[in-house]
This record gives sequence, structure tokens and C-alpha cells, in this order.
Amino acid sequence: MMEQPFPTPRVAVYPGSFDPVTKGHMDIIQRASRQFDKLIVAVLNNLSKKPLFTVEERKELLAASTSHLPNVEIDSFRDLLVNYMDYKQAHVIVRGIRSVTDFEYELQLASTNHKLNSEVETIFMMTNPKYSYLSSSVVKEIACFNGDVSDLVPSEVEQALIAKYQKQQG
Repeated sequence: MMEQPFPTPRVAVYPGSFDPVTKGHMDIIQRASRQFDKLIVAVLNNLSKKPLFTVEERKELLAASTSHLPNVEIDSFRDLLVNYMDYKQAHVIVRGIRSVTDFEYELQLASTNHKLNSEVETIFMMTNPKYSYLSSSVVKEIACFNGDVSDLVPSEVEQALIAKYQKQQG
């Protein structure tokens, strides 16, 4: 009888700007972490957006918010996603979908990534309907005007938003 080799760990990457991480992001992280041996939440610098938090601050907020999930790793990258996937020996990209508009954009990204590396697959996870309206931009706008974001973000993020906007408003 031949010995079976050890199975390769199933590693997925959930990339995003996470500026800041919301409860919608956390829903995807928690659900995806149950599907893979390791889930890497990878913070990227979106060149088309002006971030409120630095990459390091976003990584710290994500680490605090996911500390209860032992198979979740927080990282960042400045490269093509498919190159990062190779580096991390990951084969699945996780993306959250809130709407048809999201799907059209995400399908274009998934197709491009597959063209660049046919070994990489993208899976789409539908957001929980209670978070379908939620985005980091909406959260920042509410927080900027001292609105209550406690139901929209993890408590660590709420405190960081309050501190960031108090500092800016001076």
C-alpha cells in the first residue's frame, strides 16, 4: 500500500484596502476562514484612493479584529496580486460581492488575474444582506461627522476612527 503524501494546505488570500475594515469585511473573513486552512487578509495600497489609515494602521486594526481566528494571517503587499499569490503559495482569491455593480467589476478583475496566472481561482462570497449597503467610504463619512458607527465596524476600528477624526479636527 502506497503512503499518501501530506495534503497541500488550502491557502486563500482576501485582498483589499480595508480603510477601515467594516463588519461586512469581517463577515467575509469569518466565513472564508472556515473554508480554508489559512486565510491571508492582504492590505493593499489602492492608488486611486486617498487612505485615512496607513497600511500599518490598517494591518494593526485587522489583527486586533481577527485575533479570535487562529488561521487568519494579516499581511500587505505592493505588487500584482498574482505575484503575491505565488509568493504565498496560495491558489484562491476571496472577494466579497454586495451588488450587481460589484460583480461586474470583480468579474473583470478575476478574469484578468486568471489570464495572468491560470492556476489562480477567484471565489465570490455574497455579503450578508444586512451589510449590503456598507462600505468603508460610508463608514468614514459617518465617522467624520461624529456619527455612530458602532454597528458598522469592530470596536477597535470605532475607537481608531474617533481618535483619527478628533486629531484632524484638532
